[in-house]
Amino acid sequence: MILVWLEWNISSFRLNDESFAYLAKLAPKGAEIRRARSEREFLASLPEADIVLTWEFRREWYALAKRMKVLATPAAGREFISQDVPPGVTLHHGRFHGAIMAETVLALMYAWCRGIVGAPAMHPTGRAARASGAKVAHLEGVSARRDTPMWPRRALSERCYTLSGTRAVILGYGNVGRAIGRRLEANGVSVKGIGRHNFGELDGALPDADWLVLALPGDTGTDNLVDARVLRMMKKSAVVVNVGRGNAIDEKALLSALKRGRIAAALLDVFKEEPLDESSPMAADLPNLVRLPHASAFSPKYLPMFFDELKECGLLAVKCERGRARCPQRAERRLGDKPPCHKGSGKITGARHAK
Repeated sequence: MILVWLEWNISSFRLNDESFAYLAKLAPKGAEIRRARSEREFLASLPEADIVLTWEFRREWYALAKRMKVLATPAAGREFISQDVPPGVTLHHGRFHGAIMAETVLALMYAWCRGIVGAPAMHPTGRAARASGAKVAHLEGVSARRDTPMWPRRALSERCYTLSGTRAVILGYGNVGRAIGRRLEANGVSVKGIGRHNFGELDGALPDADWLVLALPGDTGTDNLVDARVLRMMKKSAVVVNVGRGNAIDEKALLSALKRGRIAAALLDVFKEEPLDESSPMAADLPNLVRLPHASAFSPKYLPMFFDELKECGLLAVKCERGRARCPQRAERRLGDKPPCHKGSGKITGARHAK
């Protein structure tokens, strides 16, 4: 029996009738699929389950799951699933997120460099737009028109540049980081990926980088990795983008750099303390601080992509070899293509990352 408990207050992450029907199409013919809508329903069915799909699994629940061969979660982060996996159980963390998150990163970068978000001069009520409107023009005709709060054309023209031809350093070059890198390269961005194997190359890459993109997991080894020292090595025109975990940035140092013009901007999807509220320092009204509410993986395709991944990995087969999963290797791909996966060994498969 396949037991599914995927309830969430975010629609992209919550199982609905359509995604449940899609899962049923992918499952082996005749397989029973049982949907739990509460913890109580989930625990009541857990002793009968061979395959479990869930957001949460506590350590004490393993004792109830006598038949369980596969425990799979869409999340790549380790926060909600106990990693104390019994012998004979394959624990799989989703690794499909990169295709979605890469689109978010690309959208943020385009929005910044094309002037859709950023300086007040781009907005009708911006202070810079009003200030530029006071300038006296010495040309005639259309070119002599001043900037106004409703038409800050000159100010915006000095602000825009092309994404193509810029350089990005991606810190955290795992599953998600590589997906971001491929999308950026396809849009003309030169990419330098930094992971555990070449972390020593970070300092040398930063001075030439136009973008520092973070796609790091939330473990303690990444706490405050981007601090005042790192920010000082960056160009004043450089931009920090974070879609990994908020712990990786020294937020006090980042705010100082933004206020002093030490870097151009920060485009952030994640923060140390979530959700943000008005009392948070990261809620500061800065034109060069763009925020998203941990939303980089939002998509109605989120759960269908997870189910595709499980199918590709052989993890929906109730009669799969106990403790093992047959997972053909395949490079991560465009949004909507079949996802890659790794072989299970009675332990853990999947990406060590976010969402």
